[in-house]
Parts: sequence; C-alpha cells; structure tokens
Amino acid sequence: MAVEVVMPKLGMAMKEGTVSLWNKEVGDAVGAGETIASISSEKIEMDVESPADGTILKIAVPEGEGVPPGTVICYIGNAGEEIISNEVNRQETSIRDVDKEPLKQKELSTVAVISRGDRVKISPVARKMAEAAKLDVEKIKGTGPGGRITKEDVQEAIHNSRSREAENVISEELPSQSTENARQVALSGIRKVIARRMQDSLQNSAQLTIMMKADVTELLKMQKQASEAMQKNNDEKLTVTDFLSRAAVLSLKEHLQMNSAYIDEKIHLFEEVHLGIAVALETGLVVPVIRHAEKCTIRQLSKASKELARRARAGRLSSEEMQGSTFTISNLGAYGVEHFTPILNPPETGILGVGAVFDTPVYLGDELKRRSILPLSLTFDHRVLDGAPASAFLQTLKRYLEEPMTMLL
Repeated sequence: MAVEVVMPKLGMAMKEGTVSLWNKEVGDAVGAGETIASISSEKIEMDVESPADGTILKIAVPEGEGVPPGTVICYIGNAGEEIISNEVNRQETSIRDVDKEPLKQKELSTVAVISRGDRVKISPVARKMAEAAKLDVEKIKGTGPGGRITKEDVQEAIHNSRSREAENVISEELPSQSTENARQVALSGIRKVIARRMQDSLQNSAQLTIMMKADVTELLKMQKQASEAMQKNNDEKLTVTDFLSRAAVLSLKEHLQMNSAYIDEKIHLFEEVHLGIAVALETGLVVPVIRHAEKCTIRQLSKASKELARRARAGRLSSEEMQGSTFTISNLGAYGVEHFTPILNPPETGILGVGAVFDTPVYLGDELKRRSILPLSLTFDHRVLDGAPASAFLQTLKRYLEEPMTMLL
C-alpha cells in the first residue's frame, strides 16, 4: 500500500507550511531517509525525508503552495501501484479542470501548476494572490524550477509594487538614485523566511522595548572562579550568557506573564520554560531551544546551549530543536553593541537583548568605584502585558545578576 507523506507541524502556532522545492519528480526512485523535498513555515525551513524505499507515485502539493499541517504532499510506493486514499487529491482536481482525459503520472507535476490556457508557470496559491493584488503575472519573474512563479515571488512583487507607490508620492521631494551599477542579491532560503517573519512580527504585534543596566561586577568574579574550576576538570568554561540564561529562567518563573504566547487572541501562560538562544549563521539567524530550562543548573544550561550552537553552525539542527520556545535571548555583546531593540519571535511575549559589558565609575555610597555594567534591552508584546509588569520582570532579572549567589541557592 502506498505511503502517504504529510506536511509536518513545525511549531505550535503553525497554521500552514509551504513546499519550497521538490528534489524528486513523479516516477523517481527514492530510498528511506533520502531528502525528497524542502518545506518552510514562518519560522524555519527543513528537509522532508522519504519514510520508505519506493517510487514517487504522486506529488499532491506543487512548489510554492501552502497547506495545513497533516495534509498529504506526496505518495510513495511500488512503481505502477494504485493509490488508495480517502483524501481528495488536490492535484488531480486541478488537472481535471484542465483536461477531462486521464493523464500519465509523469505529467502531473507539470500540469498542476499551469492554469487553463496560460503560458505562465505559476502555482494556484500564487495566482490567487496575484489576482487579489491585481498584478499582471506575466510581469512577475519566477524563481522556481523552470521559471515557475511561487508564492514568495508574488509576495515580493506586492511589496515592490507598494514601495513604488510610496516612491511616487515623494518623488518630487527626494532626488532619484540610480541603481544601474548596484549589485542585486535575490532573497532565498532562510533569509527570505526571516525577512517575511520579522516583517509579520512587527505588523501583527504591539512591540515595546524598555532598557535597563545591571552591575555585573560580582557576577564576573564568580564567572571567572567557576570557569577556572571547570577547566581543571576539562569542562568548558561558563560564560556570562550561561548566567544570564539561569537568571532569565528564574525571573520567568516569578513573572509568568512574560513566559507566555499570544495565539488566536488568547494569552497562553506556561509553567515550563523553553528557552531560545539566538545563534547567528552566515545564512541568517536561528533560535535553537533548551527545553525545560527551569530544571537545568547553570552548568547544564551551559552544556546544552553550546551543543545546540555547534549543531546549528554545522547545519544539523532538527525542526524539533528550533520550535516551542517560550522566551528568547539574543546576545550582541560580542559585536560591541550596547542597547538595541530585538524583534519578538512570534508568538512569544518577550525577547531579551544583551549588550556588551563596559566599565564605568559608579558611586557606591560616597565612594567612586570602577564597576562593570551590562546593558539589557527587553522587547515585549504590549497586548499581553503593560510596561509596569514588564519592568518588574527586568528588575527581577537585574537583581539576580547583581546578586549572583542567589542563582545558586
């Protein structure tokens, strides 16, 4: 019996996944574990592997089309095998509209993305989007295989159209800039997903950033002592981020509103802390997740974050390791940045931006002393909580950082 390959659920808030690329065609032989397609959600991209040995019998979802999780995207079985399924194959329906005559299996993947009588290759979802935006599909450049127009191509065309309208409004006030000698780089892969996701985050939430500074002089002393002790046992040294992670987890347990998600106009409060640690790659930003961080010691948090970062840089993170976070930390201290405004990782309520530690003179009573200061930037969703409770969370975090011994008690 043919095996159904379905669209996986890549996150608790995922409502739709898109087939970015098919690596195989109908009739191609595949082996178990072999990559057959690439899919994407608003959060990540991942490869879909074949669950069994066999032949691609049907491709039910064409490239560029989005479908809900659990939808069958293709069938794998023995060559010539009849497919038995209760699900109405979306691709067959599209083909029947083109021609009532039965088609060979090898023809399905091509015909399904070409509308009746058209010369333009375009997926059904992309065509609907273009029609709604009143765009001429013949003027849209397709980036899919064979010049096929995908959903992302239409989204980019809509964005460009709106940008041109805005430029026309102010064209009389601002001098035009020539782009003849500019090098153009097309958005693709994870960069395109990040661009769309960040724009959606800003458009679909009420984000506010507040800032505070913590005196981490005593924390740095403790971190140095702990690192020296761990290196004697051939363990990796603790970093400031490790202590920050522990402080954030403890603070989130005291302020559940910050450890929450805004989904379908409801606030979901979580007892468990699944901590996302942003990792910068050459291709973009990924956020691997330390699950049940509330059960981890500082040492365990350190080992988990370092291992996830190594796997991220090697491109070996699974989709499960990049979903389900309830709060995120983004550290730009290594780049010398002090304060910045991190963008929320939907549907999370909060994200903590960490800057570079700097030394400055500070009055302690009547004495002026040199102290180490850590800048903190907290972005939160104003739909979930107001400035006062968000500030209270930041004050609790500051207290843990300035009294590091309390993190160990």
